[in-house]
Amino acid sequence: MPRLPGQSLRLGVDHDSLALVRHSRLFGAASTVLAEARIADANDAAELLRGLRQLGEVAPLAHWPVSVVVADELARMWQVAPPPAAASPADLDAACAMRYQSLFGAPPGGWTIAADWQAGQPFLAAALQDGLLATLREWSRESRCHLMQVVPQFVAAMNAWRRARRPGAWFGLVHGQVLSIAAYEGPRLAALRSTVVPPGAGRDWLASLVAREALRVGVAQPELLQVCGPAPRAWGGSDDKLKFACTLLGGESDDTKGHSGIVRLACTGSAA
Repeated sequence: MPRLPGQSLRLGVDHDSLALVRHSRLFGAASTVLAEARIADANDAAELLRGLRQLGEVAPLAHWPVSVVVADELARMWQVAPPPAAASPADLDAACAMRYQSLFGAPPGGWTIAADWQAGQPFLAAALQDGLLATLREWSRESRCHLMQVVPQFVAAMNAWRRARRPGAWFGLVHGQVLSIAAYEGPRLAALRSTVVPPGAGRDWLASLVAREALRVGVAQPELLQVCGPAPRAWGGSDDKLKFACTLLGGESDDTKGHSGIVRLACTGSAA
């Protein structure tokens, strides 16, 4: 498959499906779906590799750069508060591991951790299973493609919209029927929350959710929530009575509109 300047591949990995998308930064940042595959379980290394090989049969991958976006359900993400006297990377790593164990009930053995390491304020950490990463590396060697990054969907979305985010605003991602929110206290990350979006949820429901989460986290309610992904259009706008505004960051592009959830997963962050 010939590669033109500005082109790269996006691979979406969900628990039961895969999608391979060709993305171009040129000509309107167009995305083209190359292949999709169903799998039984992404946590099964043999099954995941079978699905990945199936994608490669449709689209030769040699020498292509590939960015992998993993469904948040296959990752673990959490907020880490660095110790007051943190003075080295080892201090931050220890704080990250301790927080992981307190949340998930075991040391992070078998998981690879990456984080936005910060000594002066809380930061976001994420982990992916070693087995999943090893399978992706095996596939990349077989197909002779170049793995550029492997990130959870929420991290890909945050990175994509980093420049558009307003100071003090909360950030949200709609994926499937789930809304994930990063709550902030000023510039400081305060918490990560996820909730199922009920059918017909409007701006009143969203405002109530944000107010409830602010109370639960113990921070002031934000004046603005910025949401990306296929969010209901009714969420956008402001309400003086509720003292709450929501900005929809982009939306589904014309080239992914109407496609499956796994294709939209693969395309998360592709406009960055």
